[in-house]
Amino acid sequence: MASVTIIGAGIFGLTCAWEIARRGHKVRVFEAQGIGAGSSGGHVGALAPHVPDNWNPKKAFQLESLLAADSFWTEIEHRSGIATGFGRTGRLQPLPDKTSADRMQDRIRAASARWPATMPMQVTDDPETPLAPISPSGLWLRDGLTARIAPRAALRALAGAITKAGGEIVENTPMQPGQTSGPTLWATGAGGLADLGHHLNRQVGKGIKGQSALIRFSAPSAPQVFADSLHIVPHADGTTAIGSTSENDFEHDAPDALLDGIIARAHAICPQLQGCQVIDRWAGLRPRAKSRAPLLGHWPGKANHFVANGGFKIGFGMAPGIATVMADLILEGHDAIPDPFRLI
Repeated sequence: MASVTIIGAGIFGLTCAWEIARRGHKVRVFEAQGIGAGSSGGHVGALAPHVPDNWNPKKAFQLESLLAADSFWTEIEHRSGIATGFGRTGRLQPLPDKTSADRMQDRIRAASARWPATMPMQVTDDPETPLAPISPSGLWLRDGLTARIAPRAALRALAGAITKAGGEIVENTPMQPGQTSGPTLWATGAGGLADLGHHLNRQVGKGIKGQSALIRFSAPSAPQVFADSLHIVPHADGTTAIGSTSENDFEHDAPDALLDGIIARAHAICPQLQGCQVIDRWAGLRPRAKSRAPLLGHWPGKANHFVANGGFKIGFGMAPGIATVMADLILEGHDAIPDPFRLI
C-alpha cells in the first residue's frame, strides 16, 4: 500500500487525492492556506467543451473527462453527503447574424460525429430559458454537453469524501522538508508553476489574473450563457456566477478593479440580471502553462516527485481524467498522460 503526499488542496490536488484514496491507498494533503484558496475557489464552474472541429488529443482527453463527470461527481456526493452543484444543463451562445449561423453547420456536424447523440449541438430560434442572452439575429447556438459545478461546494465534497475514505487533509500548514517519504504530488497552482520554472531554469507558465462575481438570480435548471467572452452560469442554489477576466497585467489598486465592468457587460448580455444583488466578489491567479495544456508527470530531476498543474480555465472539466492518469502513474508506474500534457 503506497502512502502518497499531495501538496495543494485545489481541484487537481483533491481529485488526485480522492482517486488515490478510492483505490485503497493512504493519502495526506498539505495545504498552505485553506481548501480552494487559489484559483479553484472562484465562482464560475463552467465545464465547457472545446469546439469539436480541428480535433486533437487535448480535446479528446477533455471530452472523456466531461463525459465522466456525471458518475464522478455523483460518487463524490454519495461518499461525502455534500451536494456539488453538478448539472449537465447545457449552454447558449447568441449568434450575431444568419451568416454566423450558417458557418456553425460544420461545427455542428463535428459535434454530431464526436459527442453523444443525447448531447447535441444545434442552432435554435427558441432558447426556452429564463436567462436568454440578447441575440441580434434571433438565433442561438445550443449545446447539451456543457455542464456546471459549484467550485467551492465541489471542493468541500471532495475533502469530505477523502477523509471518509481514510485520507487526511492538513490545512494552513505548508509542508516541511522531511515530512514525506513516499511519492509526492505537487498541485500548487500559479505559485507552483513559478517554482517549477525556477527549478528547471525555464519558463513553464505563469499566473493569469481572473475575476468573478456571484449574484442572487435563481434559474437553477437554465443553460449557462457564453457571450462577449463572459461565462454566465446559473447554479443549483439560486445564485448565478459571472466571470471572468484573463489579465496578464494585474497591478491594480483594487484586487477586483475590473469586476464592476464585468457585471455591467453581463447586464447588457442578459438584462434579466439587472438589479440583482452581488453576493460575493472574487479575484485570483489562475495557473496557465506555457503550452496552454495542463502539465502532468514526473518532476524532472526529483525522484518520486510528480506535478499536476496548469488547469487555468479548464481544471474542473479536466479533473476526473487527470486524477485517473496521475493515480495510474504514481501508484502503478503506468504512464497514460497525453503527449500535449507531458512535462518534459
